[in-house]
Amino acid sequence: MSENGIPPVSGTGPLSRTAPSPDKAPEPSGVDLARVALRAAKEQARARGAAAHEKRQARRGGGLRSGARADGRDPLPLGAAINRLITERGWETPAAVGGVMGRWPQIVGEDLAKHCVPLRYDEDPDERVLTVQCDSTAWATQLRLLAPRLVARLNEDLGQGTVRLIKVLGPGGPARRFGPLRAPGSTGPGDTYG
Repeated sequence: MSENGIPPVSGTGPLSRTAPSPDKAPEPSGVDLARVALRAAKEQARARGAAAHEKRQARRGGGLRSGARADGRDPLPLGAAINRLITERGWETPAAVGGVMGRWPQIVGEDLAKHCVPLRYDEDPDERVLTVQCDSTAWATQLRLLAPRLVARLNEDLGQGTVRLIKVLGPGGPARRFGPLRAPGSTGPGDTYG
């Protein structure tokens, strides 16, 4: 015993003042052992709680109920649901081009829109062609002259490179009917339409 009544400290216990040997890892002290035991107990309790929660969910019907927080099963406004669907399916470009077809008169002007109608859009990355049909060859020629400016305008609205070319079709002509009043050598009314 020392002169103040406390036994001297020696050995390798937690109160030892000697340095641990470098080849041995230090043994956990009382506080460290308590932390390890607490961590293990928390993990076991969490596992028991998760198992009990799964059991309750199975009894209730497999977790088909919604809670207080938002999740993927909650109802969405129609616009948000459609936007989510468009994004998930990768339909951004076709939807944007469809919007252009709906706004065709505002984009090209009322006069041109009365005589030229967009038919289809080829979204193949190599093509990206907007096909437009006109009701006369004069309007088809006018649209061919305006095509570069129109492509620039469409790419402003839709994003650069969305439309590379506008394919202009002339009038289709009336349906071909073959009957007794046809002139010999004629191919029908399609002769006069370019």
